[in-house]
Amino acid sequence: MKQKFDLLYLQYEATLALDILPFWLRYGMDQIHGGMYTGLDRDGSLLETDKSVWFQGRALWVFATAYREVEAKSEYRKACDSLVSFIENHCFDPSDGRMYFRVSKEGKPVIKRLRYVFSETFAILGFAAYSRAFNRPDYAQKAYDLFKKVEGYLATDGVLIPKFSTPSRGFGLPMILLNTVDELRSALPEKEAELTQAIDGYIKEIRTYFVRPELQIVVEQCNVDGSLQLEHFEGRLLNPGHAIEGAWFILKEARRRGNDADLMQLGLSMLDWMWTKGWDAEHGGIIYFRDALGKSATEYWHDMKFWWPQCEAAIANLMAYTMSGQDTYLERFEMVHKYIQDHFVDPEFGEWYGYLHKDGSLSTPLKGNMYKGPFHIPRMYLVCCQLLDELRK
Repeated sequence: MKQKFDLLYLQYEATLALDILPFWLRYGMDQIHGGMYTGLDRDGSLLETDKSVWFQGRALWVFATAYREVEAKSEYRKACDSLVSFIENHCFDPSDGRMYFRVSKEGKPVIKRLRYVFSETFAILGFAAYSRAFNRPDYAQKAYDLFKKVEGYLATDGVLIPKFSTPSRGFGLPMILLNTVDELRSALPEKEAELTQAIDGYIKEIRTYFVRPELQIVVEQCNVDGSLQLEHFEGRLLNPGHAIEGAWFILKEARRRGNDADLMQLGLSMLDWMWTKGWDAEHGGIIYFRDALGKSATEYWHDMKFWWPQCEAAIANLMAYTMSGQDTYLERFEMVHKYIQDHFVDPEFGEWYGYLHKDGSLSTPLKGNMYKGPFHIPRMYLVCCQLLDELRK
């Protein structure tokens, strides 16, 4: 068993350091205007010059974490400095302090999405990681100040424009905040009690409103009072990858608290239920959408295989195995690992494809767009390397 973990560790470490990160440094970094492009074709050539604001923060987290955990390479530091500068100089609207969703290559505003705070959460994530990597407490403070603004936005009526006229709750917000505030807590140990209390609140929200033991599912959306919206398409929509991502965030918190039994059970249940819903027993891979009641799926891309749910399933199952010792989770990890190697990895140009059809055939060969860039994939390799290193030792 140790030999297996040794080989996987070496493979993941090499793939991250020699393939994934170099691909984005070579093709993604804008040497003229700063920041990162993500609209890349299969060979790294540029398809789109606008920049995803999400990915300025996400890429900052990746390269700062790689600098701190993998190797203190000067090119990682250079990328981080470029990303921090671009975020601060171009990604905030000076009129109200809110962040854009998409900007031009020079940093001029293109799209501002007023119903979300995800640009802000990823900037918090990046600033906190930058602070940890380069001993910059000023960026930990900037991350904290931005977090308090996000809390204010969420608490003030009228700041965020709702998607629907009838108020509802979405799983994505407490899930992302759980991960964001965990990174912020590591950067600001002096505020551990306050930030742990916030994390407790996000976990309580997830457990209370989205984890449904009666149906053995994790829903994406519900009414404000927690009742399900099963008469609507949106209310029945299940996103297995999203729920599995949330499951390992909760398992990570359980690990931090000495394998807290209650949180472990919550995370493992979420993983088990949504693995059952999400894994394609015929073709392999985590499918994108399911219907909560098993009715006909409505989204036209419902049966596709996207890159990021595979990443989350790999992390979640490997983490579950390290914590529980149950062989089922190791078997699932190996299934996801094989599917990734067989279908997503591009042996010619490097990195991964992002979008496959149900049968595993390629939908488009591009490597990046406004939603796919250096985050889920390098994070998978970073987290799995940590877990595999524990297992082999």
